[in-house]
Amino acid sequence: MADSTAITGRSVRAVAARTTDLINVLTQKNADAAAVAGVLRAHGETEPVEDEDVDRLREAAHRIRQVLASQDTRVAAERINRILDRAHPPRLTDHKGTTHWHVHVDACDDAPWAPWFEASSALMLALVLTDRQRPPGGVCAAHGCERVFVDCGSGSARRYCSKRCATRARVAAHRRATTRKKG
Repeated sequence: MADSTAITGRSVRAVAARTTDLINVLTQKNADAAAVAGVLRAHGETEPVEDEDVDRLREAAHRIRQVLASQDTRVAAERINRILDRAHPPRLTDHKGTTHWHVHVDACDDAPWAPWFEASSALMLALVLTDRQRPPGGVCAAHGCERVFVDCGSGSARRYCSKRCATRARVAAHRRATTRKKG
C-alpha cells in the first residue's frame, strides 16, 4: 500500500494517529469496508478496501491493541517482537517515485492491508517504546471509553485518549469530591 509518511521523526505521530484511528474504528461492531476506507483515506491511503480485508484488519488491530493495553514495558516489547517476527526485513521504498523514501517492513509495496497495517504499526510502536522506555500507549482511563492511544508526547505518561476524556474524568472526580463534602 502506498504510504505517504515515513516511520521516522515527525511522521511517527502520523503513523500513531493512523494506527489508533484504525484500531478504534475496527473495534466498533458496525465497522465495514466503507468505514475503514474512510479512515485510510483520511490518512492518505487511496487503495480500495474489501469486506475480506476488514476481517483481517480486525485481527491485526486486536494484536496491536494488546500492545497498547500492556501496562508493563517488557510485556509490550514482547508483544511488539511477536508481531515483528512475522514482518519482513526493513526495506526502503518510494513507491516507484510516487512518494518520498521511507521504511517498510511488509513484503512489498502492494502487500495486503492487514500485514502492512500490522507491520508498520509494530515498527512505530517499537520506536516509541525505545524512545520513551515505557509502554508506547494505552487504553483510555475514562469511564466507558475503550479507545486506544499512542503516547508520543514528552513528560508523564498519558492516561486518556483525548483532552475531552481527560476533562470529563476530571469533572466527574470533582463532582464526586463535592458530593462527599456535602454529605
